[in-house]
Amino acid sequence: MADQEVKLLGVWASVFSKRVEIALKMKGISYEFVAQDLSNKSPELLEFNPVHKKVPVLLHKGKPVCESLVILEYIDETWKSGPSILPEDPYSRSAARFWAKFIDEKCHPAIFKIRRSQGEEREKAIEEATEHLTTLENELKGKRFFGGDEIGLVDIAGNFIALWLGVLLELVGIELLTKEKFPKLCEWVDDYLNCSIIKETLPVREELLAFFQSLFQQSN
Repeated sequence: MADQEVKLLGVWASVFSKRVEIALKMKGISYEFVAQDLSNKSPELLEFNPVHKKVPVLLHKGKPVCESLVILEYIDETWKSGPSILPEDPYSRSAARFWAKFIDEKCHPAIFKIRRSQGEEREKAIEEATEHLTTLENELKGKRFFGGDEIGLVDIAGNFIALWLGVLLELVGIELLTKEKFPKLCEWVDDYLNCSIIKETLPVREELLAFFQSLFQQSN
């Protein structure tokens, strides 16, 4: 039965919006997706996220929840249907939060720095990104997914590495995530992207590439 009390303000190409959609689908929650144009922000977005004025925003019974990682925890705590997104064990929960934050605060900035820089600065950015990916590679040893045998918080947070990373770096002619350098991460990417819910939720790679090509051309 459709849950008419759930709306998601998002953007189809946003790694952060897609995190929330995956979580909702994992839990079997029906929702209304309200597409946003971030170049012309809607009154609804400005009303429900006046602090950051960005997506995603989850509306549940008219109340907004902002920031994708916060939303993922809210979904997990509110709906007990479907698989758990965070582990039950307090230590494992804290570890999941740590690695999700690591992806957002370390991996994302380093990757975007590669695209935005040139010369020596770009070389340093590549070195930094490689170091962070190596850290994630080591964290995956002995596991199929970051949380173990099933997709969880860190895997969903890792959307960016699974799809967006390769797309963004292709635009500047750089290949970073290779099976030679990162065999476990590449294996994780394959397993993650081949999961039925992930496959049906994430954008088609070619469409995402075309979107960012157009976006970058406009900004240059």
